[in-house]
Amino acid sequence: MKRFIVKSPKKLTKLKLAFITGATKGIGRSTVITFANAGWDLILLSRNMDLMEKLKSELLATKSKINLVKCDLSNPLEIEHCVKEAIEKYGCPSVLINNAGCAFNGPLVEMDLGQWEQTMQINLTSVFQICSSIIPKMRTNGGLVINVSSHASYNAFPQWGAYCISKSALAMFTKCLREEERSNLIRACTITLGSVNTPLWDSESINADFDRASMLSSSEVSQTILYIAQQPESQLIEDLTLMPSGGAF
Repeated sequence: MKRFIVKSPKKLTKLKLAFITGATKGIGRSTVITFANAGWDLILLSRNMDLMEKLKSELLATKSKINLVKCDLSNPLEIEHCVKEAIEKYGCPSVLINNAGCAFNGPLVEMDLGQWEQTMQINLTSVFQICSSIIPKMRTNGGLVINVSSHASYNAFPQWGAYCISKSALAMFTKCLREEERSNLIRACTITLGSVNTPLWDSESINADFDRASMLSSSEVSQTILYIAQQPESQLIEDLTLMPSGGAF
């Protein structure tokens, strides 16, 4: 009797290409370094080309392909063109990390309209715009969207109203996106963070006196983002909450 050997089809190896916004400072910068050291190719997005070039030069030894996209996420008119051009030049990412964010603190109803609009644009609307440009391309091979959120998405903090609202909306955006794109093999999740010691606390828009030594470090966060990104396609961490051991502040 003749034996037939049925060969299982080869599994295609997906391109390890991550698209990271807010790539030059804080969590974004640390995530770039962590992913490059883990062998990922990268598309970096920031409004500061000089800082991106400097970061790229620091990572030459990793041998990762690092592509740069200059875009100001506070300007909604720039985003679609910049992102679509990047995808055409560098390829569609297997992982999209929406990290860029901003914050202003002060009484909610006394907030300047421009500050309100900028908070919503960068923390929420830009994520919608970027996903709208990338996800239709992702559907061919599937992919993962990681949105960087905050425990302010489910806690109300006085003086931080606009930020809380923007992150709460981002969490729901992620849930809706996940359900709509599940059949297209696109996974969407949030990493929900407590306070992280980043340059955000040095900005003029923030007036807070917290113990930054007790905060999470950017490197701790970036290692966790990498952990999420490396999960097998058969499973999804829908939300991972990472808090300082000392609690919320």
